[in-house]
Amino acid sequence: MKTVQISLNSIDKVKSFVNDITKFDYDFDLVSGRYVIDAKSIMGIFSLDLSKPIDLNIHAEENIDNVIETLKPYMI
Repeated sequence: MKTVQISLNSIDKVKSFVNDITKFDYDFDLVSGRYVIDAKSIMGIFSLDLSKPIDLNIHAEENIDNVIETLKPYMI
């Protein structure tokens, strides 16, 4: 598992983020404070405080470089 910090501070960013990560078969969790939600759930993402950076847990062991490359526009 790898954790990166991302910022999703606009509706368009949230939509493109979900579209990008649904291409992968891995599990992704967003962690904000004590809340952990499925990162592939648009409704779940909008339940978080998007004004602050969010931790993204990537549950993958190999080929994580492709995932990181896809996430570069969202990473802090």
